[in-house]
Amino acid sequence: MNQTNKTLSLYNKLEKYPFGNKLFSIMVSRIAPYFATISPKISELVPNQCTCLIKKRKKVFNHIKTVHVIAICNGLEMAMGVMAEASVPKHLRWIPKGMTVDYTAKAGSDIRCVAKVNAEDWQPGDMLVDITAYDENDVVVVKGNIKLWISEKPTK
Repeated sequence: MNQTNKTLSLYNKLEKYPFGNKLFSIMVSRIAPYFATISPKISELVPNQCTCLIKKRKKVFNHIKTVHVIAICNGLEMAMGVMAEASVPKHLRWIPKGMTVDYTAKAGSDIRCVAKVNAEDWQPGDMLVDITAYDENDVVVVKGNIKLWISEKPTK
């Protein structure tokens, strides 16, 4: 992984400061505004893995007052997108093609969304990113994958 990646460098710079992770998350939400609907916080970003936190609060509730699965999917997609931007080799680009998820338990607490791949997975073609959402007791509440299309960047 090339450490000159702009996304990873910015995260590493900001995380050293109080509220740095929150500021980074707000910046990501400005680039992709739909993410702001869940007030996410990127809590960890390393090459090929990202963790995004969603607080259990009224604006993400479903009818039974648990965290709505679409809010969780939004958090999982944010974790995947930030991970991909921080990890994609310089000669490649990515675009999402689909998401497959299983709802495995009620999401009755804050949620931790994790997206990860293996470094060797960054090859042209389809790539599956493992995504998992955990409650505060480490119970898996959503599990699945996001399919990315990886291609070579065009030559300039």
